[in-house]
Amino acid sequence: MIEEKFHIETERLKLRDFKISDAFSFFHLNLDEEVMKYTGDVTFDSVEETEIFLNNYSDYERNGFGRWTVVRKEDNEILGWCGLKKRQDGVIDIGYRFHKKFWNKGYATESARACLNYGFEVLNLEEIIGNTDRENLASIKVLEKIGLKFWKNDKYDGINDSVQYIILKMNS
Repeated sequence: MIEEKFHIETERLKLRDFKISDAFSFFHLNLDEEVMKYTGDVTFDSVEETEIFLNNYSDYERNGFGRWTVVRKEDNEILGWCGLKKRQDGVIDIGYRFHKKFWNKGYATESARACLNYGFEVLNLEEIIGNTDRENLASIKVLEKIGLKFWKNDKYDGINDSVQYIILKMNS
């Protein structure tokens, strides 16, 4: 058996590359209207479509990083995903999406903070942004908790009324 490679480990979580076996969990994650409410994304039509997406996910090869599956250490349950994404304009953004039953437990904050650290310490990025719908107060709260500051209002990636937050690498 091949040992899984985890890019990031926190006290409670492990973050790893997407796998085809994540398809069932991710399909159901994207079926939840509350989860998808502010994303601007469309849902997958089937588990098979989700598998195709995961099989063709090329950010790891293209950029050396991407979104990662978030797994709880205590039971290996998939909570959702979190990670960094290089946008078409070259900006790196932090993103996360979790199954509703895992909301308000600190998982988004814990994983997003770890991804920021990875971006600055391992990837040597200079800045990372966060983008969400202006009404997505829970996501805004996570961005602020991990140290991002309001940057600008903008339309981006299917979100007409989005706010963007930014954090710059601190030179020590």
